[in-house]
Amino acid sequence: MTSAQPGLIVEDGGLLTTVQDTGRWGYQHYGVSVSGAMDPAAHRRANRLVGNPPEAATLEITLVGPVLRFRTAARIGVSGAAFELRLDARAVSTDTLLHPEPGQTLAFGRRTAGARAYLAAAGGILVPVVLGSRSTHLRSGMGGLEGRALRVGDGLAVGSSRGVPHRESAAARWGRSMPLGGARVRVLPGPHAGLFDPEMLRRLETARYTIRPESDRMGYRLDGAPIAGPAGLSLLSQGMPVGAVQVVPSGGVIVAMADRQTAGGYPRVATVITADIPVLGQLAPGDWIEFQRCDPRTAREALVEAEEEREST
Repeated sequence: MTSAQPGLIVEDGGLLTTVQDTGRWGYQHYGVSVSGAMDPAAHRRANRLVGNPPEAATLEITLVGPVLRFRTAARIGVSGAAFELRLDARAVSTDTLLHPEPGQTLAFGRRTAGARAYLAAAGGILVPVVLGSRSTHLRSGMGGLEGRALRVGDGLAVGSSRGVPHRESAAARWGRSMPLGGARVRVLPGPHAGLFDPEMLRRLETARYTIRPESDRMGYRLDGAPIAGPAGLSLLSQGMPVGAVQVVPSGGVIVAMADRQTAGGYPRVATVITADIPVLGQLAPGDWIEFQRCDPRTAREALVEAEEEREST
């Protein structure tokens, strides 16, 4: 708990609820993971609903949501994965402004699409800033609330609301749909694609993979067609971007995610384009994933389109 008076109390932490923001940038050369929201677009959207800047900390809610009791009046917004929500006994919607009063409880119910929702409170979730970020990195126990997921009895403070909230009449106009069971994401060839037989690359682009149960915020391990690499291949470790598609010696495929290691020595055959990282972040263990190769021009155009949509909603 922070020294500030908690504005909300956790009555049920859900499966995995953590504090996240836009990430801990500028420290990878010291071995510090970027972390941050798995779906940065939904994180920004939630903040936009309540009038926060994009970098304000939110709650990232994974698969099974929490129950939160408000001690003070608040202005909140929930975006991302589609959950059934109840404010006390009243059903309420995601992607709209909510105004819980002191003593009211917000409960997350059944999830119908996507894997991760983001709850923003006007003024942001206030936990200590560690190396420029409030994001939780679970493996190192850094940031967030004591470096861990939320649990029963935790209290969280929120800041003072100074921003102008999104117009309520327009709040439900975000046209993005959430994945349901799987998704196709676009990739650019990785720096080591030329070391692989073209047939292996075609296999990556035509196979359907499944996200394994042990996958987490660090990376998705995939079941599916193995990708054979060159015999005796040895590489120096290189910096690891989010969405990097790596091939391990057994032929298995791993996709690096928000809590990824800062560097790695497995060959990178592809990288998920920036515009599709939010889609990737809405997948869960058991979901399928397909890779579609694209060119740099398509990747740039997709990013521009995604940014224009964000600014218009």
